[in-house]
Amino acid sequence: MAVLDWIWFVFIFAFGCCVGSFLNVVIYRLPRDKSLVSPGSACPSCGQHIRFYDNIPLVSWLLLRARCRYCEARISARYFVIELLTGLVFLGLFIFYFHTERGAGVGEFSRGGWLVYVASLILAAGLIAASAIDLELWVIPLSVCWFVTVAGLVACAAGGYVMDPDVIRDNSLLPVASATTGALAVGAAVGLCVAMVLLETGLIKRSYESDAKEDVPGPARESDSERKVNHRIEACREIVFLLPIIICAAVAYCVVQKNQRVENWWVDFLQRPFVSGLLGSLWGYFVGCGVVWATRILGTIGFGKEAMGLGDVHLMGAAGAIIGPVLVVAAFFIAPFFGLAWAGVQMFFRRTREIPYGPFLSLGIFGAIILNDWVLGYWGLVRYHYQFGR
Repeated sequence: MAVLDWIWFVFIFAFGCCVGSFLNVVIYRLPRDKSLVSPGSACPSCGQHIRFYDNIPLVSWLLLRARCRYCEARISARYFVIELLTGLVFLGLFIFYFHTERGAGVGEFSRGGWLVYVASLILAAGLIAASAIDLELWVIPLSVCWFVTVAGLVACAAGGYVMDPDVIRDNSLLPVASATTGALAVGAAVGLCVAMVLLETGLIKRSYESDAKEDVPGPARESDSERKVNHRIEACREIVFLLPIIICAAVAYCVVQKNQRVENWWVDFLQRPFVSGLLGSLWGYFVGCGVVWATRILGTIGFGKEAMGLGDVHLMGAAGAIIGPVLVVAAFFIAPFFGLAWAGVQMFFRRTREIPYGPFLSLGIFGAIILNDWVLGYWGLVRYHYQFGR
């Protein structure tokens, strides 16, 4: 391997560790409603400002032997783990995209492949931060999910101007809308706006409204028995919220499919890379949200208690905006295998600690990215059999 490649590897890993250092700030401050910018880093125990030479990713934690220089308080191993994990993930994605067979599809870094890589890095950073917060507080900050979603929408909208649109479409590097999925995305977006207006005007009720007002992580909330929550009614409220989205998407689909003139105009309109990329990302977002939300509602109605969290819904929506609808569905079905593996470890070591589902979803998303070609190849085979009946 060329010396230049090793220079890139070292740089990417170091950059990832620096991002991991910032993610530690996000993980600690964001759920506590503290500014991510100021004040500067300080020891949580003694409040002493941390000097730059004590804030070098990985190195400082090792040199200080996981203790504060001033008060000798222990520094959590989480800081080291997050920095190391982020550096390894950033490096792993770089190798995956540009030094494997998958790299043939992404293309050279300088030829536009960097956009796909950067979008994946933003997704990876968001997943790491969201999973760490979820593990500690059983809550996923929606601001993290929204940031990743916006990044996905922007990247997909700009993708056709940075890379050859045919390369993006043929290799499924970023989600691109077809005439059908584009219509569904527009309809769902209109329905979401209608649902939000109805929610804000009070014409429909917000589910678990007391929890939303308290903004308290799950375990710290008042117990369901004390609040006398009827979970099935709360699930029905969420169904009412989703109805405008489903109805508007169905109407948009019918309008495009049943009117030849509209369909021809729509197909021509989608030839613009900005439109097809943006709507492809938007449809991936709705599919990611939908697959988890449907499970949440059905599980809540079936078992009579809240199944999964809305943070999981937004997390998968954010992932869908970057990796697209097919991969995000695959990620949802890959995630339970990680959950079963964790359950096996728990049984083997006879431990009973529960952990939230967000980290499993994140692992499922990484799994879907790695199995990209296999998943999309299988999906293409299914579509072929469906269309030609073979």
